[in-house]
Amino acid sequence: MHFVNAKTILTPHSMNIYRGCSHGCIYCDSRSKCYQFTHDFEDIEVKQNAPELLEAALKKKRKRCMIGTGSMCDPYIPLEKELQLTRRCLEIIDRYNFGATLITKSDLVLRDLDILTHINQKTKAVVQMTLTTADDTLCKKIEPNVCPTSRRFEVLQAFHKAGIPTVVWFSPLLPFINDTKENIEGIVDLCARAGVHAIICFGIGLTLREGNREYFYAALDRNFPSLSADQISLKQRYIKTFGYNYMVNSPNSHALMSYLSQLCKRNNIMLGTDSVFKWIEKFPDNDPLQPELF
Repeated sequence: MHFVNAKTILTPHSMNIYRGCSHGCIYCDSRSKCYQFTHDFEDIEVKQNAPELLEAALKKKRKRCMIGTGSMCDPYIPLEKELQLTRRCLEIIDRYNFGATLITKSDLVLRDLDILTHINQKTKAVVQMTLTTADDTLCKKIEPNVCPTSRRFEVLQAFHKAGIPTVVWFSPLLPFINDTKENIEGIVDLCARAGVHAIICFGIGLTLREGNREYFYAALDRNFPSLSADQISLKQRYIKTFGYNYMVNSPNSHALMSYLSQLCKRNNIMLGTDSVFKWIEKFPDNDPLQPELF
């Protein structure tokens, strides 16, 4: 890791305290060259002045809103356990009576259950968690350095018990790996049992660009070396099927998306993208609180 003093932190209502990640997810779009990392992805850039920048920004805001984190890099990478920058930022959000939403794969978020509960009691807090497969063994292959799905399910249960709404990112669905009806059934069942409010799904597939494509293909060779019935490796099957496409959609995308929609309706789980984001970003209208300046 290396430390920097950032110039700004909010753009306009979201922040990334860390730049880079150690989770090792084989499909991570944040590795793409278009994001212009000037350091190795695992050499995590730490914005050490993030809390000070956040406080200065919130003092100037004339209207309160939801403050988000985790859209680019997970706010609960292992470094956070020691550095506690995410926790300090949540404390500032709490102090100034803003709302908070975050995206993570880590059970370290449970450490901050107290702050998120306090925020939710005054305004609004939403915990978003990525689930890609209901199979823990497969999870450790595609998301090797983070807690498995079964543990994330427990995290979702804990936040639901605390009255904090949760959203699951069911994405990406990797063709020929976890794009199955059984996986969809397993994930929706976990969401229903954990009281998840909504599922975000961008379709049955993933995106591959220069930077993350090469990392993904190397991981396929490493983790899925066996040959298929037509005697080609999984990597070769991807290249043969998708070439250098940016959008890599499952051959069964339409049918599987329809099945996911049916299961969500049956379990009263909101499903979407823009509609879910709109719900997450909506700040409570009946908020009587004023920012605490001191």
